[in-house]
Amino acid sequence: MSIDALATLGVIGVVLALLALTRIAADVILMASLATLVVSGILTPGEALAGFGNPGVMTIAVLYVVAAGLKETGAIQWLAHRLLGQPQRLRQAQLRVLLPASGLSAFMNNTTVVAMFIPAIQEWAGRLRLPPSKLLLPLSYAAIIGGTCTLIGTSTNLVVDGLLQSEKGIGLAMFSLAWVGIPVVLIGGTFLYLFADRLLPNRQGVLEQLEQAREYSVEVVVDEKGPLVGKSIADAGLRHLSFGYLADIERHGRLLTAVPPSTELQAGDILIFIGAPECARELRRIHGLKPASGDVHKLDIAHHQRCLVEAVIGPDFGGLNQTVRESRFRSRYQAVILSISRHGKRLPGKLGDLRLQVGDTLLIETAQDFVDQYRYRKDFLLVSALNDSTPPDFRKAPVAMGILAAMVVASATGLLSILEAALLAGGGMLVSRCVPASKARRYVDLSVLVVIAASFALGAAMTKTGAAAQIAQWLLLIDGLAPWAALALVYLMTVLFTELITNNAAAVLMFPIAVAVAEQLGVSFMPFVIAIMFAASASFMTPLGYQTNLMVLGPGGYRFIDYLRLGAPLSLIVGVTAVALIPLVWSF
Repeated sequence: MSIDALATLGVIGVVLALLALTRIAADVILMASLATLVVSGILTPGEALAGFGNPGVMTIAVLYVVAAGLKETGAIQWLAHRLLGQPQRLRQAQLRVLLPASGLSAFMNNTTVVAMFIPAIQEWAGRLRLPPSKLLLPLSYAAIIGGTCTLIGTSTNLVVDGLLQSEKGIGLAMFSLAWVGIPVVLIGGTFLYLFADRLLPNRQGVLEQLEQAREYSVEVVVDEKGPLVGKSIADAGLRHLSFGYLADIERHGRLLTAVPPSTELQAGDILIFIGAPECARELRRIHGLKPASGDVHKLDIAHHQRCLVEAVIGPDFGGLNQTVRESRFRSRYQAVILSISRHGKRLPGKLGDLRLQVGDTLLIETAQDFVDQYRYRKDFLLVSALNDSTPPDFRKAPVAMGILAAMVVASATGLLSILEAALLAGGGMLVSRCVPASKARRYVDLSVLVVIAASFALGAAMTKTGAAAQIAQWLLLIDGLAPWAALALVYLMTVLFTELITNNAAAVLMFPIAVAVAEQLGVSFMPFVIAIMFAASASFMTPLGYQTNLMVLGPGGYRFIDYLRLGAPLSLIVGVTAVALIPLVWSF
């Protein structure tokens, strides 16, 4: 083996160790490895930076904008609410999780799908008195396996497809993977349906306790033209919010207290919730509710350009010891006070009559630049925006869904390539104002793109120095190794890499090895490349291998052993199914 090949394997070994054993950011580690390969002369700058111009990487970047449009318009929430429904038993709830989550994740970003489903599942768990641990991990796993059905279902598929295009001049179609992906979903989903209840613990989620949080009173009104009119409190999903509870209903000037969950909502009902500041954010994302404060509608700020902010009154605040009404807060700050908390407890009474004091924490609705404008002024001691608190523009949800459908049809029929269809869809989201350009930029995860693009340099170095061919020889030391056995070995190696490092980096590292194995066996490389796609997505045994697994860790109250207990058999089932079916579709 040449010195360059040894150096390349040394760099890869260090990268794997740092990714698995340290908390250094993955993009920092991968860019450092890229710099090492360039400075040492193993790769030219053009070879090292080729990943940044790969069509797969650009497709992933554009799909972030498409996903942003779906989220900002509430399209995924709208779909989730209708697909999930109102199950009455655990078995029904599990089925309602597995089917829509796996179906939607075939066409949408897995992370976005899981993020939108978590609140609905938490509401179920509260209403049905079920532990969320029985539902949330199956949600993550269903989204992962659902993403294997199409080329855009997961970024890993797009990365490997980009490598195929740049290295071999071959491109996959939108539904090329469905021949294996659909059986994987059916078999893996059946296993989850039958065994998730038995293998997962009966454990509650790690939710913020209201008595330990800053407590507010938040009022919303039932929109007379919205979908909640005539629904019961329970059916509207308002009985078990994650961060608050419904205290009273004001109807026609009369206060209804201790309302039962069967109470039907009427147009104009004012619902009074008590809870943490995140309760206001939850309520803003429910279609059919709008702020009850009359001053909110007087703000000269577009609805979709607002956010929720917490601000602590400082000693130089201009309205000290004045009532909210006397302080002229709205005209002075272009913001509306929704609720006031003092010493961690909400202040009861009519908001306009409450007197403001130093240290009061205000929950306000205002423009998105309020934090930057008042962060360093002495009016407030602390100003903090609530993440993800901009209300969805539900009116544009059908537009966003139409753009997504057009993208899928255009690429599936071969009218446009995946990249071309994604570029047009991303542009459509911006032109139709489903998502503003300023927000679209924030949705593009540059750290993920850097990790993927920089990891291409490692794959290029393995091919150029012969390190990939050497690893392939080590894998084939067994005399007379059959192609299907080599395929299983490549699949297993990819799964191990995926559990230790990121799924995209694992796919890029394994690609040259898989191609080298196929060349030394004298068979087609396609089955091995497809195996990498499925194996790199099959991260079920740890919370760190896939982002959606990490997202459900806290809400489900999971521990590491829970992932191993359910994920290990699922990983085996998915692996056996994929390795058995891949050669039938892509022959050796």
